[in-house]
Amino acid sequence: MKMSELVDASGVPAATIKHYLREGLLPEPIKTSRNMAWYRPETVERIALIRRLQEERFMPLKAIRSVLEEDSDQAVALLEVEDSILERALSGERTRTAPAEVRRAYGVPAEVLDRLAEIGILTPNSRGYSPEDVRIIEAISRFRAGGYDEQTGFTVYDTLRYRAALDDLVREEVDVLMERLGDELSDEQARRLIESGVEPLRDFIAALHTKLMLEELRRRRD
Repeated sequence: MKMSELVDASGVPAATIKHYLREGLLPEPIKTSRNMAWYRPETVERIALIRRLQEERFMPLKAIRSVLEEDSDQAVALLEVEDSILERALSGERTRTAPAEVRRAYGVPAEVLDRLAEIGILTPNSRGYSPEDVRIIEAISRFRAGGYDEQTGFTVYDTLRYRAALDDLVREEVDVLMERLGDELSDEQARRLIESGVEPLRDFIAALHTKLMLEELRRRRD
């Protein structure tokens, strides 16, 4: 297909496709003249895979190239495994996920997972990780893909400041629940109530956290 047809089929601008080509992420087109090239149909699928790795795994192009050079089918398989894990976690299903499956899906080194368990951020058992643990690991994976790793001075121990801050907050929240609902709330009702507030609370905390960080940076500069 021509470049214009590839743009229509993939939904990606020509400039982006050319950038992928320069980065070695796409198969080279067949050039029939100086200004004419034909692209293989499978290029559409490759572009879609690159976009998924960027948007869902927050992987930089350099890391994507390494994955694709090894095996593009493996990259697709990893995304499918990740989707399955997250679907179970987000649905509230109480099944646990095996450590090997988590490592394949998120690429977090085993030593990092072990250290997170040692300091109490993760609490795996003999059957693997809980849905809540999986969500934490997915977030850690995104942090690492964005450059928050040992090479830039970030370690698993940085998570402890959030654990310490949340411990106090959680005690206050449970005090409020107990005060307002008391013994009338069963464990399952409490879980449903907590989970119903997860998304708005996450958005609220994220927005407030950004706001307070910017205010603190301005205050210190002033």
